[in-house]
Amino acid sequence: MYYKDHIARAVKYIEENLTSEIDLAACAAAAGYSKYHFLRVFREVVGLTPADYIRKRRLSEVAKRIAQDDSDEYISEIAFAYGFNSKENFTRSFKNEHCVLPTEYKKVKNSLKLYDALSLNEKPFFVLPKYIELPSFSLTVYKSDEDSPPKFWNKYNAKKLSLRLSGGVVCEDYGVSFWNKDESRLDYFIGIKSENVAGDKEGTIEIKINGGVYAVFETPVSTHADFVNTIHRTWQYINDSWHPKNGYRRKHDYELETYIEESRTFSEKIYIPLEVDE
Repeated sequence: MYYKDHIARAVKYIEENLTSEIDLAACAAAAGYSKYHFLRVFREVVGLTPADYIRKRRLSEVAKRIAQDDSDEYISEIAFAYGFNSKENFTRSFKNEHCVLPTEYKKVKNSLKLYDALSLNEKPFFVLPKYIELPSFSLTVYKSDEDSPPKFWNKYNAKKLSLRLSGGVVCEDYGVSFWNKDESRLDYFIGIKSENVAGDKEGTIEIKINGGVYAVFETPVSTHADFVNTIHRTWQYINDSWHPKNGYRRKHDYELETYIEESRTFSEKIYIPLEVDE
């Protein structure tokens, strides 16, 4: 696309200057546009303003360096290198983006929704499901108080709520989605199987997962940095490509994603309940 070639040049300029001061007029010049036209076209193509893209990219690169096992750099030094002019400014930006403090992330190194350098020529994405019969079971879960599942996962992992529920035993975590028709919003929960609960249940509820036929999608094995994005792409494929064409009726019920954070395999399973004629 004509616009994409121009925006790709601006993205290249941004990526080459992430650790320097970035002037939007120079970005516009790299794209061959006036500043006003550049701001409009960039948002249309990328889905973010240039300032938001730059902020997310810088936060992502800082997060990657924080998570390096062999890094002895101070968080503040890394942040300053990427243009954050104070420790307080960086901490506030990181907390707003991920709902955890940089220090909490460095300690736990949970999977964050990071933004890699934009590619305007992504390859087609698809995942083939398996179809299984799943028995009924119960989950003990916390209800999300965040505006997106990744942010709630960050809080859940940083606070080690899985271990709190299980009494210290590592076990599989379940993310549970349910479309609340009455309020036109997504309800989201995270927890573990009730049979594995042996610790503190304060603040939780119990929900029953109905047995039946499920389509199970396993996300492609990813990296720590790209794991959450791979999950997002898998859900997008399920909703936009697989669901309209699969021939099954998607049941209005709990949909699941399961993963053991401490496994560091960076792949999860997604379970979609299906209507099956008797």
